[in-house]
Amino acid sequence: MRSLWSYLTLFASLSTLLCCALPAFLVAIGLGASLVGLLSVFPQLVWFSEHKELVFSVAGTLLIITGYRQFFLEAPACPTDETLARACALAQKTSKTIYVVSFSLFLVGVFFAFIAEHIL
Repeated sequence: MRSLWSYLTLFASLSTLLCCALPAFLVAIGLGASLVGLLSVFPQLVWFSEHKELVFSVAGTLLIITGYRQFFLEAPACPTDETLARACALAQKTSKTIYVVSFSLFLVGVFFAFIAEHIL
């Protein structure tokens, strides 16, 4: 269940990048025409930009829940079998890595969605 939360958080964080960071990045490096082409192929991406407050609220809520589960709740005990214990430890480490990546992606999205527009 812990990994499911991590993957949901990763998905939500990636949606914040699609909403705001990717378009801002493409325009910043002079690829505005590529952005228009991307939006003509995937017009659904406009929905993310139009509802960025909702997208970021959901992603932030998932990050808070997942962070609490990752770092404040006791991890399930790993089996005593050596092979299974190594697999369990690797899964726990992978889950924490996914969370850190998700949180980093979320922060990049927050910067481009809410901070960069006021700086530029």
